[in-house]
Amino acid sequence: MDTDFFLVRKMKQGDEEAMELFIRRYYADILKYCVRHCGDTVYGEDLTQETFVRFFGKLSDYRHTGKAKNYLYTIAGNLCKNYYKQAREIPLEDGQMPQEGDGAPDEEASAVDRVTVAWALEQLPGEQREVVDLYYFQELKLREIAELLNIGLPLVKYRLRQGKQKLRELLQS
Repeated sequence: MDTDFFLVRKMKQGDEEAMELFIRRYYADILKYCVRHCGDTVYGEDLTQETFVRFFGKLSDYRHTGKAKNYLYTIAGNLCKNYYKQAREIPLEDGQMPQEGDGAPDEEASAVDRVTVAWALEQLPGEQREVVDLYYFQELKLREIAELLNIGLPLVKYRLRQGKQKLRELLQS
């Protein structure tokens, strides 16, 4: 039996130490995932906390069949998708866009690089973007990605290869 199984069992019995241990175990990974997906540290922290709130809110219904971390990623992914939809619907007010020359040259180049990569990632089809993100930014192994997404390992490899190829094309043009 894995430790997640025992932690979940203890948490269902109301053991607060088990809850704290569970949060400490997965908080950093889920935070990294949320910040990467929403592009904002503050919102990423909010989404991470909401992920754990929802997990614990439905804990009595949760049936441990594998890795709890995968379930947390699923919750976080759905929250990030909802955040992204809301963020696109909110128009920017005047004066919110950064002005040219506000930052140092290195900061500007770095910001341009981040924006370019973010743009290129958004151009990928959803399945490819998700695999690329989980592999490069969440540093999951291919097998873990396959488990998380409930797909076969060959399909994960295919989506990663296609995503990398598409990114190369987008970033070279």
